[in-house]
Amino acid sequence: MFAVAKKRKPTHIPMKIGVFGTGVVAQTIAEKLDSLGHTVVLGTRSVEQSLARADKDGFGRPPLKDWLAAHPKVKLGTFAEAAVHGELLVNATSGHGSMEALKHAGEAHLNGKVMLDIANPLDFSKGFPPSLFVSNTDSLGEQLQRAFPQLKVVKGLNTLTCFLMVAPRLLAEEHHMFLCGNDAGAKSEVRALLRSFGWTDAEMIDLGDITMARGTEQLLPIWVRLYGTLQDAMFNLRVVRMAKQA
Repeated sequence: MFAVAKKRKPTHIPMKIGVFGTGVVAQTIAEKLDSLGHTVVLGTRSVEQSLARADKDGFGRPPLKDWLAAHPKVKLGTFAEAAVHGELLVNATSGHGSMEALKHAGEAHLNGKVMLDIANPLDFSKGFPPSLFVSNTDSLGEQLQRAFPQLKVVKGLNTLTCFLMVAPRLLAEEHHMFLCGNDAGAKSEVRALLRSFGWTDAEMIDLGDITMARGTEQLLPIWVRLYGTLQDAMFNLRVVRMAKQA
């Protein structure tokens, strides 16, 4: 007789999650969430316009309508509909589009919710490599938190490619990502979600409050330059500490 394999118990509780954005980051996050059993709504400014796009994206991925057809459980709605749906929210819009996306979502639909903010304030107006349109004494994460004070913003996953965000074990060695936010409970909720992605507690470094987003967002210029040199996005940072003396 053959032994019957035991069905693995889920390591997370399925949730309703709203993901703002429809690009490669949003799609990659949504794919992972869908595979884990979460109910996902992607938010966009115009559903009609998003579905009308016929070209592949910069990564050679199919148009959004084809991607949605391949992921029938993931739904597309307005930013407001994604916000209403989500018990937890993910901001995967471009940095320039983040504030407008949240305004379209509506403050009443954001209040009291946790939002994992992946966006970066990249400015490509003068070409490549980009600069940052906010830095040093402020950050995009802080701007979003100030604009929506009852939204619990947690900055995270913004210092690596989206493919590693959802599959950190693609790198054989330990590597690190950074979290920051004003609400300890919100950060705990995000950490629990990221554990289900494969991140270990040791790899998630809590830097402190949302002002620490100034530091993580300012890692992007070096990340972009490394990407240009390596011609490969499948890398990440690792924090190495001196061993404690006995």
